[in-house]
Amino acid sequence: MGKKKRERVLSETEAQAVARNIRISPQKLNLVAQLIRGKKVAAALADLEFSRKRIARDVKKCLESAIANAENNHSLDVDDLIVAQAHVGKALVMKRFHARARGRAGAIQKPFSHLTIIVRQVEEKAAA
Repeated sequence: MGKKKRERVLSETEAQAVARNIRISPQKLNLVAQLIRGKKVAAALADLEFSRKRIARDVKKCLESAIANAENNHSLDVDDLIVAQAHVGKALVMKRFHARARGRAGAIQKPFSHLTIIVRQVEEKAAA
């Protein structure tokens, strides 16, 4: 018996990877995600490799995972992949405090984020 197989949410030409609980605010992570949206995979990897942002390393790791999923699980051609979507979601927020003057406390929030990258295979248009 067992459970029924879950229907595939993405189309046959798409693959995704999700990085959860990344220790950075969604606003900062979105700046790096904007760099790669809509680009070919090779160009996106090059941009992340030479980005000066600390979080670019984690985004690159997630993108490489999406590429590997496309190649190994869905038999897509790596050379024809583009980054279809790269969206950032809010995760938990650790709350800490910092001692201030006269017995008060200052709130410190340490946010976490989720990153989802979807790659899509597009056919190259033949040059006429």
